[in-house]
Amino acid sequence: MKIISLCPSNTELCTYLGIEDKLIAIDDYSDWPESIQHLPKVGPDLSIDIDHVESLKPDLVLASLSVPGMEKNIEALKERNLPHIIFNPQSLEDIAQDMLSLGEATGIMNEAEKQAAKFRRTIQRYQDVANTIETKPSLYWEWWPNPLFSPGGVNWLSEISRLAGGYNLFEQVNMASIQVTIEDVLEKDPDHICLAWVGVPLRKVNPELVKKRKGWNDMKAVRTNNIHIMEEPLFCRPSPRLLDGLSKLARTLHPKAYNHIVE
Repeated sequence: MKIISLCPSNTELCTYLGIEDKLIAIDDYSDWPESIQHLPKVGPDLSIDIDHVESLKPDLVLASLSVPGMEKNIEALKERNLPHIIFNPQSLEDIAQDMLSLGEATGIMNEAEKQAAKFRRTIQRYQDVANTIETKPSLYWEWWPNPLFSPGGVNWLSEISRLAGGYNLFEQVNMASIQVTIEDVLEKDPDHICLAWVGVPLRKVNPELVKKRKGWNDMKAVRTNNIHIMEEPLFCRPSPRLLDGLSKLARTLHPKAYNHIVE
C-alpha cells in the first residue's frame, strides 16, 4: 500500500502503527521520524501540491482538519477522486480512535488495537497519579504571542494539563482555540506559563517577550520564573507523541509524583 500524509500528526500516527515504510510522500512540516526525511515532500500542510500528490498514484491519502485551512486540500482530493481518510482529533480519545481507523484502512487492525490500548493505559497511569494531587497549579498555554492565542477546553492540552496535575487557565471556554488579551491572563494570574508557539523554531521562542508585557512582571508565574518553553511537536500535534509532552509537563509540575511512571 502506498500512503501519502498531508500533515505531521498523520505521519506520526503511521510511525506509531509501524507502517511508516508504506509512506511514499509527506508534507513539508513532517519532521519526525528522521528515517523518512528522504521522502518526496508535497508542500506545506495548508498549501499541498495536489498535482504532485495525484502524480504519485497513492492508494491512500491521510488528510486532516486539525489545522484550520485544511478544508481546501480535502476538497481537492474529493474533486480528483483520490482515496483518502479525514482525521479531526480534538481529544486524546480521538487520537486512539484515529489509530484504529488507520489500522482498519491499512489492514493492520490487530496492531492498531494493541497500540491504542497501550496509549489508553499510559493515559490511565497519569490519571491515577493526578487523582492523588491535591493542589493543582494553573497553566497559561500560549500558542501565539501577538495577538495572544490559547487553547480552550475543547482541546487535548486541557486534558494534558489535568493529567499532569494542573489545569488549563481557560479550560472553561468551550472552544478549541481562543484569542485572549494581556489583561485576561493578568487577571487570572497563572502559576505557570507554557509557551508552545505554533510554527516557531524552538530557538526563537523568547520568554523575555512575556516579561515585557504590561503588568506581567507582577504575575505569579513570572515572579517565580515558571515560564516554560514547550516543544511544539510534543504539545501542538494531535498524535501519540503528546504522551512525550505529557511526560515532560508532569515532571515539570510534580517531579516526585510522576517520577515512577515508565513510558
